[in-house]
Amino acid sequence: MRVEDLDIRELLEVDAERGEVRFAGRKVLILDAVAMGLLRKQLVDTFGLSAARAVLTRFGFVHGWRMAEAMHAELTWDSEEAWRNAGGVIHMLQGHLRLAPESDPLSPRGATLESSYEAEQHLLHLGQAEAPVCWTLCGIGSGYLSRTLGQEVFVLEDRCQGQGDAACHVRGQTRLEWGEALGPHLPFFQEGGIEAVLPALSGSLKRTERKLREKQRALARLARAPGDPSGLIARGPSMRRVLDLARRMAKVESTVFLTGESGVGKERVARLIHEVSARAAGPFLALNCGAIPETLLESELFGHVRGAFTGAVQDRPGLFEAAHGGTLFLDEVGELPLGVQAKLLRALQERQVRRVGENRTRPIEARILAATNRELAEEVAAGRFRKDLYYRLRVIELRVPPLRERREDILPLARELLAEAAQRMRRSLAGLTAPAADQLVRHDWPGNVRELANAMERAAALAQGRRVELEDLPEDVRQAQAPPPASGEGQTLEAIEKAAILAALERNAGHQARTAAQLGIGVTTLYRKLKQYKRRTGRP
Repeated sequence: MRVEDLDIRELLEVDAERGEVRFAGRKVLILDAVAMGLLRKQLVDTFGLSAARAVLTRFGFVHGWRMAEAMHAELTWDSEEAWRNAGGVIHMLQGHLRLAPESDPLSPRGATLESSYEAEQHLLHLGQAEAPVCWTLCGIGSGYLSRTLGQEVFVLEDRCQGQGDAACHVRGQTRLEWGEALGPHLPFFQEGGIEAVLPALSGSLKRTERKLREKQRALARLARAPGDPSGLIARGPSMRRVLDLARRMAKVESTVFLTGESGVGKERVARLIHEVSARAAGPFLALNCGAIPETLLESELFGHVRGAFTGAVQDRPGLFEAAHGGTLFLDEVGELPLGVQAKLLRALQERQVRRVGENRTRPIEARILAATNRELAEEVAAGRFRKDLYYRLRVIELRVPPLRERREDILPLARELLAEAAQRMRRSLAGLTAPAADQLVRHDWPGNVRELANAMERAAALAQGRRVELEDLPEDVRQAQAPPPASGEGQTLEAIEKAAILAALERNAGHQARTAAQLGIGVTTLYRKLKQYKRRTGRP
């Protein structure tokens, strides 16, 4: 048998009566590529990138090894080299990849994969990666070549479509040939691969906490235009500026002071600063300073030793120590009592803390982020907040705008929050009706994103059909009046509707199906309205 003689019609057998499919004489399963992509997503979301890679690489290795054995047992080859070279063709026939002509992973140039189902599925379900993602395919190549050559061969990927490269590229070598370069990859191939990478999982899982929340929402997310890579909704210029400043602040170690009304998302912005900073692998700890009784607040922040007070049965580190290497977020810092303010100032200045009941000090190595919904300048003037602490916290100040100042974000946020609520309640909702969407934009949202989240949870619970109707919204939202027009032009309902449709169409780069889904109307309705606008004005 020659490689060029391989024919999938001869290799694939279907026994309809017994419900069996065989490939090269071995029983196989036909699996949906998207289902495999979803499995990958669940592995990454649940266990992190390192563990997912270990599982899929090891699975691929076994698959490749088994396929090499099947090809050897069922077919007679002209040479051992032909058996080895058949691997790439076999896996092309199985739909895993498409090899570029004359590609050989064992050659000095390696092999180029013009397409990879694995990179395609990773992009579809997890987005663009920061490193190569064809883990199963590398395992398959390693297993097949190891079996045909009779020695350990490791196929590694150095370019990948999943990380934005034009094509995937792999190279296979023995352990000796790879040398020290194999070290970081070896645990993913070994039997104890998952256990071997557990030390790295701690940091990996912390970095993927945000991704986990985002990917869980994606399973039930209603159609909407792509958002910010951070997962935060930022359509308007004010919020985009906030996120841009947050990323720039993340690059330095200075204290960041977040201000804004209650419920605007200050903690989400704080998490973003942590997640894009050099401390992303460390912990992110948050404390609501207004939710802890004054008698316990000092112990919560600085820790205590055994016997320091009634109930202190053992030594306990405080949040400053627990956040070592990471970030400590002090929310509602304006609620701190004056006595605790003085000790907080000392800790920030000297970068050390003293546990309650202890004489010695302990160094701290954590970045501090603080937030408040109060006007601290007024609190300072009234003597309720220390001026020196105010300026110590306010090294870099970032104001998060209220929802009424970023109305472009209301509908995308509402759809996101509705999808989350529907998923929790296990309800199947397709979105908002046009009247409901219009009324959401009319409301001022004094409670900001928190109020919007509660409204969407209520709507998800009360909706009787596939879409949220106007009557499913809270009464104060239903009674909201339209905001005054931004220009001198009188805003009729028709004009508001037209502006909303054209703005959504522009956000989606003219994609009508996506725009209609976001607006909660049919594509035919959208097309008819666009024709009306064009007929009246000569342009859409």
